[in-house]
Amino acid sequence: MISNLPYRAPKHYHYEEEKFKRNVVRIWIVDERKYDYNNGAEVKCIHSFYDTKKQKFYSPVNSKTIGKEVDIDLTTPYSSMIIKRSPLDQFFI
Repeated sequence: MISNLPYRAPKHYHYEEEKFKRNVVRIWIVDERKYDYNNGAEVKCIHSFYDTKKQKFYSPVNSKTIGKEVDIDLTTPYSSMIIKRSPLDQFFI
């Protein structure tokens, strides 16, 4: 769950978790900044799903559908979608 994530939430964000299924937790990333379009409410986006029995993370298809298993170390604090690296990235990192 949140304590198993290898990174901290970015500035102005935090994570929330909620029970999704019996062994699955849904992890949200929440933007704490205020926006006019939603009357100042926080904005939530699905980050990942975590299977507590298997102790594995999954990327989301959407907030209600679990996608493929991911290596959480290959993701970012903003999303559990896999980052595809280019050989040229080594020159920019």
